[in-house]
Amino acid sequence: MSNHNTIRLTAAEAASLWSQYQADTMVSCVLTHFLNTIQDAEIRPLIEYAMQESQKHIRTIKEIFVQDGYPVPFGFSPAEDVVTTAPRLFTDVFILMYLRHMSIIGITGAGLTIGTAARSDVSTLFMEVIAGAVELHDRARQLLLKKGLYVRTPSISAPLKAEYIQKQSFLTGFLGEKRTLTAIEITHLIQNIKTNEMGKAMSIAFAQCARNNDTRNFLWRAKQISEKHIAIFTTTLTQDDIPVPMPSDPSVSGSTTAPFSDKLMIFHICTMNAAGIGNYAVGAAASQRRDLVVLYGRLIAAIGLLAEDGVQIMIDNNWLEQPPMAEDRAALVGNH
Repeated sequence: MSNHNTIRLTAAEAASLWSQYQADTMVSCVLTHFLNTIQDAEIRPLIEYAMQESQKHIRTIKEIFVQDGYPVPFGFSPAEDVVTTAPRLFTDVFILMYLRHMSIIGITGAGLTIGTAARSDVSTLFMEVIAGAVELHDRARQLLLKKGLYVRTPSISAPLKAEYIQKQSFLTGFLGEKRTLTAIEITHLIQNIKTNEMGKAMSIAFAQCARNNDTRNFLWRAKQISEKHIAIFTTTLTQDDIPVPMPSDPSVSGSTTAPFSDKLMIFHICTMNAAGIGNYAVGAAASQRRDLVVLYGRLIAAIGLLAEDGVQIMIDNNWLEQPPMAEDRAALVGNH
């Protein structure tokens, strides 16, 4: 059996643990506000379960870092990043949708990490992360269905028969007549609308209560970009007469009292931007119409520019924590 005390963390393992710590400490702060303001008794147990899982991950990651001689990251804490007396910023329905959305991000991120983890303790941790995220997702899904709030992907007619693609024109999309969208392309377009709806709502909520002007302006730009991307994806679908279901819940309260620090709010949106870039890249890879591939590339560039501005604001305000880095050999040599 491997002895974890003698096997060093790889760069991939250290990166995954550090990123998971940032995510779990951030989410724990958000869940603290949710627990303080939730009114629906059926949703509360899901928040409590998510909090229990996040706290468990945080403790395990701390133990691994301490045992391996790594400094424990700063991350986020309720004491510094949550205003416990702040009024509710989100509706109960939004909270339920948020739990489902973040569970999907957790499943995706942990799935990638397991493929790079060699040490058993790290692999076990991320298997537990996936298991917890799957459980949370299923409980949120069932409750959304029960309440009639689950936003389903539109249906299409079953094909008459299985067949092979016969023409190169299947790939075109710039000139001439475009073929209709495949079920795979529809799926990614709809999912990207849903994630942008979530990002738009959070950007509005955070912008209306942010204290720092630069943060507020950044968050409002994030809202506008989400809105624009929703419109682009919607137009792409409606051109093929694909219905686009939209949630009717208003999502955000009228409160202008910040429940979180500006540091947490801008980091949260930057995290969602990173997830959005990943979603768009997967959507591009799964699309076989050239115009969709180019569209996703253009939208990725727009999010990338926004993300860069967010990082700059965090650096300017001393909010951006440095991840584990390789040794600067040139600097070490220069010290002699």
